[in-house]
Amino acid sequence: MAIDQQLLEILVCPKCKGDLHLTEQQNGLVCEACRLVYEIREDIPIMLIDEAKSL
Repeated sequence: MAIDQQLLEILVCPKCKGDLHLTEQQNGLVCEACRLVYEIREDIPIMLIDEAKSL
């Protein structure tokens, strides 16, 4: 099951409040402004700045 499109539309980067988009593998959310990837685990986006990975 993929992340719900309505949820994706309202989620923003917790650091800069910028837009997010899915990675090509659909296993993370990318903030281009911060150059961070927020992992998606078991269809739940992990929106913690400390757990985000750099691009």
